[in-house]
Amino acid sequence: MADPRDKLNRREFLKQSAWVAGGLVVSAVGLPFLIESHAIEPKVGELLRPPGSIEEDEFIYACIKCGLCVQICPVHAIKLADVDEGLGYATPYINAREQACDFSCDSIQCAETCPTAALNFKIFRNASTKKAEELQPLVEKGELDPMESWRLQIHAMKEATRIGVAKVNDQTCLAYQGKGFKGTPRGKDFKGVLRYEKISERKPQPVREQYFDREICDLCVIHCPIGETAIKMVEKELPDGRKTKVPEVERGCTGCGTCEMICPTEPASIVVLPQKTYEEVYS
Repeated sequence: MADPRDKLNRREFLKQSAWVAGGLVVSAVGLPFLIESHAIEPKVGELLRPPGSIEEDEFIYACIKCGLCVQICPVHAIKLADVDEGLGYATPYINAREQACDFSCDSIQCAETCPTAALNFKIFRNASTKKAEELQPLVEKGELDPMESWRLQIHAMKEATRIGVAKVNDQTCLAYQGKGFKGTPRGKDFKGVLRYEKISERKPQPVREQYFDREICDLCVIHCPIGETAIKMVEKELPDGRKTKVPEVERGCTGCGTCEMICPTEPASIVVLPQKTYEEVYS
């Protein structure tokens, strides 16, 4: 007997294919007319693009709206923009609050599969190669296990991602109020998934099935797939004299959005600002 899930998967694939085909028609046939008539305008800097995305004003022309990045993402973080996004119509983006990029694929497959380099995989290949060359002498001396070297190369690829920068709202952040968190971060109806390597190294797990009991809320920090080079807890004195620890975004933030997705306050007390650099946000 056929698995009902196969029908659903086929239906979803056909729906995505129709959407992509429509995007291609707009790009190849109707786009020049729409631009000339000013029926659509570019909306630069508003969407969180997948890893490896080139500059926005080039991205919207380089992307052919093929949808390969959408189909290959293991956590279904990548969506296609609606028609109200102007020239960005049918281009890929990430709604981090709904589903973040947690690098579950490890190899940055969305960029690897992009046929036009609108998502530039060269960035990640170079990062991996550089780390491999750096670690090779240690492997040859037997001081580093080859598998650990490979893990470090993968991490270097993730660190090379720059799609935005996270920013904390210190007015609503639980940690800034000296508060902890107990429970399921986004509630029992939340559909997002994240990879919890202590549970499974490969399969992302439903966030709604995870329970936390933190004396001071640090969910954004403990879930970060990059680590303390991206965000860490630092000591801070509250107005009433109490000392607590609060999240501090570091230069290594990639903008993956995992922190925004997992934040238990509504709205999120930490959000990713798309296509911003650390200097632009924190200078």
